[in-house]
Amino acid sequence: MPTVLITGANRGIGLEFTRQYSGDGWDVIATARQSSTELEALGVRIEQLDMQDLDAVAGLGGKIERLDLLIANAGTWVPEEAANPGDGRAWSAMLTTNVIAPYLLAKSVLAHIAASRGKLIALTSGMGSIGESSGGHVPYRSSKAALNMAWHGLAIEVKQSGVVAAVLDPGWVKTRMGGQNAPTPPEESVREMRGLIERLGPGESGGFFKRDGSRHAW
Repeated sequence: MPTVLITGANRGIGLEFTRQYSGDGWDVIATARQSSTELEALGVRIEQLDMQDLDAVAGLGGKIERLDLLIANAGTWVPEEAANPGDGRAWSAMLTTNVIAPYLLAKSVLAHIAASRGKLIALTSGMGSIGESSGGHVPYRSSKAALNMAWHGLAIEVKQSGVVAAVLDPGWVKTRMGGQNAPTPPEESVREMRGLIERLGPGESGGFFKRDGSRHAW
């Protein structure tokens, strides 16, 4: 069976990815800063991982024997704005969680992904599109724009090894982050993203996609 590594798997979209992939017979390695009863009930391999701990992030590849797919899902939306030095420090931490850690994790597992000619997927947001920006939420927008750039560069780096790398926007999803007013349940968003991941080929590597497969403006 293929193996997928999913970060931020203890709730929301990450938990739903874990539920669907494990339900379809994949071997799942689920990471979270803190586990949850819902995650533990799925019976998958759980690795404790704090995305602020860059040594642990960069070392995770050494704990894995094989890997076909990385889904870098873990992220934070705090702070919403940057109005003072405290917000600035939180923004700096956000960049570590949302950009630097996923990139280092991808590099850590790259040898495994290359061996299986697999895929490196990061979850981004339409709020990371500079061309589509309506303003506000500058810390979060900037972190996702930076993630898009990092993953685009990663796609160029891994092209010769046959690895596909892309960023996907799950849309506005009914999770703790998205809120109860969000129109899309996690089950629907993840199902559509899984279909897109399956379809992605070398020609789409480096792309910034909505979950239906259409492209966002950079």
